[in-house]
Amino acid sequence: MRKQYHFRPSAQGLLAWDVDRLIALAQDVPVEQLPLADIRELDDNYWFSHGGRPTVRAVVEHMRLVNEVELDYPIVLDPDGGVMDGMHRAARALLEGRLTVAARRLSTLPHPDYTDVQPDELPY
Repeated sequence: MRKQYHFRPSAQGLLAWDVDRLIALAQDVPVEQLPLADIRELDDNYWFSHGGRPTVRAVVEHMRLVNEVELDYPIVLDPDGGVMDGMHRAARALLEGRLTVAARRLSTLPHPDYTDVQPDELPY
């Protein structure tokens, strides 16, 4: 799997979490069936909000990723229900007409791995 980060804007600059660490932190959290209707990011500019443009080529690349994911792995949510890992899996569930997706919700928001960094500056 390719190296991935979860990004969020903040007053301190762009925050980044290492997705491998998020998955490890959520490993022992019980799995819940999350209604897709509860995933607010499905109606946001999630993949292109930190640079990049939603060109046809970029959208097709995301669709390729959506088609390749396995829904056996739960998505990772922050305490407020925000997706920190697994948006391609949520998109796959939506595409297949499912009503829910497996999820693990962290009880506390972990500290970011990077602060005030741009995505292209991170190690991949």
